[in-house]
Amino acid sequence: MTTPKVGRSLPEYLSGEEAAGLIEAPSSATPLGLRDRAILELLYGAGLRVGELVSLKLADFEAETSMLRVQGKGRKERIVPIGTYAKRAVGEYLERAYDRLGGTEWLFVNCRGGKLSARAVEQMVQKYAGLVLPGRKVTPHTLRHSFATHLLERGADLRSVQEMLGHSSLSTTQIYTHVRTAKLLAVYNSAHPRAK
Repeated sequence: MTTPKVGRSLPEYLSGEEAAGLIEAPSSATPLGLRDRAILELLYGAGLRVGELVSLKLADFEAETSMLRVQGKGRKERIVPIGTYAKRAVGEYLERAYDRLGGTEWLFVNCRGGKLSARAVEQMVQKYAGLVLPGRKVTPHTLRHSFATHLLERGADLRSVQEMLGHSSLSTTQIYTHVRTAKLLAVYNSAHPRAK
């Protein structure tokens, strides 16, 4: 006897305005605020998993090419483009805060200069989400889902999103097609004379 397939739930994601509000929540007046903003920019701007983010080394950030070398699941390496906002935030963090935090080889360090833990990043995301998005459950993975959702909403092809997310199978990335389906339905309902 075979068991029935369990459907996947749709991932939670933030709107563009919610993501921007969360990213802009940290203060740029403190070293930790600069670090936190750079982290939020990369989680959303590059679609990183929290484990990938905390494993980044200084040498993995290529400012000249606006690329990031990421060690994904199964120790697979991929190159991910980063946008202007993320590049600027990481640059400001490295210029104004990194040495003050006692940084070594890791791109993101804790207040003692050691490697930042995934748990610390999760707590940091929850802290800022509590300030700007009260009542919403936001995790680092929510930013990854938002990254993929917003790319697809704006016309990115599924294969490119798969590559950026580091998914080995296209079927894993297809969960994000809910955006296209919902958007198509909304357009159909608003435009077709016999839709309703």
